[in-house]
Amino acid sequence: MTNPSADDARPATAGRASAPESDQTQQTHETQEPQATAAADLAGAPDANGSQPLLRLVDVGKNFGPVRALSGITLDVPPGQVTAIVGDNGAGKSTLIKTISGIWAPDHGEIFWRGRAVRLHSPKDATDLGIATVYQDLALADNLDIVQNMFLGRELLKFWQLDEISMEKAAKQTLADLKVVSVRSIRQPVGSLSGGQRQSVAVAKAVLRQAQMVILDEPTAALGVTQTRNVLELIARLASQGIGVILISHNLNDVFAVADRVAVLRLGYLVATGPKSQFDSESIVDLMTTGTSKRLAARAAEPASSSHQGSPSEH
Repeated sequence: MTNPSADDARPATAGRASAPESDQTQQTHETQEPQATAAADLAGAPDANGSQPLLRLVDVGKNFGPVRALSGITLDVPPGQVTAIVGDNGAGKSTLIKTISGIWAPDHGEIFWRGRAVRLHSPKDATDLGIATVYQDLALADNLDIVQNMFLGRELLKFWQLDEISMEKAAKQTLADLKVVSVRSIRQPVGSLSGGQRQSVAVAKAVLRQAQMVILDEPTAALGVTQTRNVLELIARLASQGIGVILISHNLNDVFAVADRVAVLRLGYLVATGPKSQFDSESIVDLMTTGTSKRLAARAAEPASSSHQGSPSEH
């Protein structure tokens, strides 16, 4: 059985960060209806913008024996937007994306895809829905060229032979649609590419497979300034094409550059989520380290006619 990384595991006795419960959470506690019914009702409800989220997590939790990695995660991921998930080491980010990606099944809670409850028993289940995950190692074969990597495991055949022409055309068109122009040739070995180019190929591979949501795990962690800018532009283009993006990042500069929404994890709990405009670096760091933010509390106390409207919720 696969064990969680130490960074994502915390004892089950670790307490929830002290913060006022949202109205939604209070309603869930007060209702006498079965939890499954409440989850189904929430799944059918529109998000704050009145549209159906692409992905909705309702009270998702994951345990590894006595270790509680995730607890009570309720989160919406809209289409055509970048949702940044931030948190310190051990916050549960890796466990969360592996749960969404089908590597680990949640122990409780519900996952809804376009309003329909789904069970993800394997990464293939997630891929079949349209969920693609690009991990830090990118899962590319250095000895193969760009086309071969993009079609690895799903090669096109014609008369029982590889249809090289069709694969080249599709790869070239996908890269062009994403405005990836830095590669010299689509037949260039991936091992000869820079970090930013490799990241672009991995994303293009996900898009080629008709992904409706792309999860990016620390995509700029090992990149220079120019390569980081190119990858951030690529992320923005994904969202502009209607693809939902989940960005896992420690770099708050990257988060504020491309994210539409921010979700803050701490010790396996989602302590705050809301539009990026309602956060700043200081409030995010406070939430990551203590679970609360005086800045957000002050905004919540402001009159309804002020910037309080649309403020992030602290759980």
